[in-house]
Amino acid sequence: MNKPKESSGALSVQRGVSQPPSVNPEVLRILKRNKRRTYTADQYAEGIFRGDRSILSQAITLVESSLPEHYELAQEVIERCLPASSRSVRVGITGVPGAGKSTFIDTFGTMLTHFYGRKLAVLAIDPSSQQSHGSIMGDKTRMERLSINPDAFIRPSPSAGTLGGVARKTRETLILCEAAGFDTILIETVGVGQSETAAHSMVDFFLVLMIAGAGDELQGIKRGIMEMADTIAITKSDGNNIQKTNLAKTEYQNALHLFPPPPSGWTPKVLTCSSKEERGILDIWMTICDYVNLSKSNGYFWERRREQAVTRMHETIADCLKYSFYSDPGISALLPALETKLREGEMTSYKAAAALLENYLNREL
Repeated sequence: MNKPKESSGALSVQRGVSQPPSVNPEVLRILKRNKRRTYTADQYAEGIFRGDRSILSQAITLVESSLPEHYELAQEVIERCLPASSRSVRVGITGVPGAGKSTFIDTFGTMLTHFYGRKLAVLAIDPSSQQSHGSIMGDKTRMERLSINPDAFIRPSPSAGTLGGVARKTRETLILCEAAGFDTILIETVGVGQSETAAHSMVDFFLVLMIAGAGDELQGIKRGIMEMADTIAITKSDGNNIQKTNLAKTEYQNALHLFPPPPSGWTPKVLTCSSKEERGILDIWMTICDYVNLSKSNGYFWERRREQAVTRMHETIADCLKYSFYSDPGISALLPALETKLREGEMTSYKAAAALLENYLNREL
């Protein structure tokens, strides 16, 4: 009698189809192939000089980096690009919330590239959150035409808590863009405030955008901004708003007459414009050209550029001292304990700062 076969049971597990890897190997190969190269200072400079947008963007990221290993290389790149800078017209643009700065820049920049053959770089500064330290960085999406314009380069940067309406490294970024061949630089600041002097100190022409019909117009702008403005442009002058903008124009013109004349010899203007209907935009560019011609003819343009070089020196000193201080091993060792004492109320801020400075200066000596 044959022995019966053993039963495998009512249930059995069939060998299934092997599962694919969680990450597509082809994607990994593409990422590896497209991985950013690391460049020397000379390679960065050569790429910037020939107008390579990818290398320019990487160089700006390098300059904006707070990592200690990037600092020295970034300074070398800036040093090589500095002789090729100062060939552009630098325009600072600020304005009250809702003035339409990004829409204006999109219309204004498109006109400059299409009709005047200008090469435009837009340095758009977005405010950073004090809680998360992040930024929306939405300016590039709002500048729809410029974002696909081959003669325009838009670089959004976070303010990262820096005062003055600009990012921490806007001045250095400006130098790199000029070395890349951009002859018109627009710096869009965070917004109108009493700390806009930082933006004013790095541009040739300061344009303030305002809106009409939002209450008392003169309450919407500080005296310091009025004195810095080379031109005030009242935006959204279209449709039913034209009469309001003309009335606001008269008010601002009367207000500007109360201030002493600027050292440039220029008489500040008040204009109206509509980005939607592209009206008055050309007048603003003509005004900028008139200002540049006047300031170059009387020498103020180059005097201001020399003063900007002095300002850059002081800022570099401050950056270098701050970098040296916080990268010092002794300071890094002391800082956490002192911060804990401050949070627990065991020490005053002044004593903690004095202790750190004494430690740092003694090490330097």
